[in-house]
Amino acid sequence: MDLEAAGEARLLQLNELDELRFEAYENHRLYKVQTKKFHDKMIQKREFNVGDKVLLYNSRLRLFPGKLKSRWSGAFTITGAKEHGAIEVASENGTKFKVNGQRLKLYTEGAFIGKLETIYLSDPPIDA
Repeated sequence: MDLEAAGEARLLQLNELDELRFEAYENHRLYKVQTKKFHDKMIQKREFNVGDKVLLYNSRLRLFPGKLKSRWSGAFTITGAKEHGAIEVASENGTKFKVNGQRLKLYTEGAFIGKLETIYLSDPPIDA
């Protein structure tokens, strides 16, 4: 066994290992950039004003899903905005707390329909 040939083979293996590490580092960096771009694209820009009524998303219901149970609770009133998207809301009983703005959506109060009319349907007469 030639020691010089074995040394050159070992150096070649080390160089290949360095190239593989560099490729892995580049792939990881590209993956992070693409993931950030996708994440930022999915974030919706929402604007709230003081006094707006909003609904709050309850993420705990995702753990215990109820088929017909709504994940939105509310209506809360916005009392202020803090930095980095934090919104201060007040419940109907006056309790104030801060939440992430991404967990809120505007509450549009439905119009009152008023009087309901009932129509009874019957089978058409059968001619004999």
